[in-house]
Amino acid sequence: MKTRDQGSALRKAPHFAPLYRQVRALLVQRIARGRWRPGELIPSEIQIAAELGVSQGTVRKALDEMTVENLLVRQQGRGTFVAQHDEARILFQFFKIVPDAGEPVFPESDLRSCLEAPADAAEAGHLGVKTGAPAIRIARVRSLAGRPVISEYICVSAALFPGMAADGALPNNLYAYYADRYGVTIAGGRERIKALPAAPEDAALLGLPAAAPVLLIDRVATALDGAPVEWRRSYCATEACSYLSILR
Repeated sequence: MKTRDQGSALRKAPHFAPLYRQVRALLVQRIARGRWRPGELIPSEIQIAAELGVSQGTVRKALDEMTVENLLVRQQGRGTFVAQHDEARILFQFFKIVPDAGEPVFPESDLRSCLEAPADAAEAGHLGVKTGAPAIRIARVRSLAGRPVISEYICVSAALFPGMAADGALPNNLYAYYADRYGVTIAGGRERIKALPAAPEDAALLGLPAAAPVLLIDRVATALDGAPVEWRRSYCATEACSYLSILR
């Protein structure tokens, strides 16, 4: 365990970040390195404050920010836990395609392929690896209420997820799989959205006429430290669905 000297080191850090942001960065680093796993109870505010040599209020402010960022979950009377990528969280934070009629639901997935291959230039650029580095390509179709609505292509680094290509039964919830099996937590990312005509294969998979319009959601998902983890391209049929983003 670290001593109060670590708190002094935080205050003497050679930058101008507020102390609570320095505490937050340290706690995020611990989660990223697997010291606290998804679903695990973290030490109390008092314990963290004593360890780092800072005030309980400073720790509370850091934990509050991490809770707003969906990195932590606070449970009244039980404590603070590392957030898990359960279906409810993903539906709220990452899955934005919802039926035009009815409540948002988590989609079902039909895995088409999961293969290891050298990363091409586009994949390498999005994942921050060298061209030709081992990569894993996943193709699947996602459905809402039994109706195919998304043709999806996912690429990740094989170095980050060794053995994934040999796993013959990838689960529907990949973000939980990344965290539970490999200790890789998806914390955020960036998306680009564009309307374009469906490629013949995607049109067939989604039951659309040739070149029917689809919505492309191009996402690079990032880990707790901001490093790219996954490049995902989702081609969405929108006759009965919409992209919903809740602004706050």
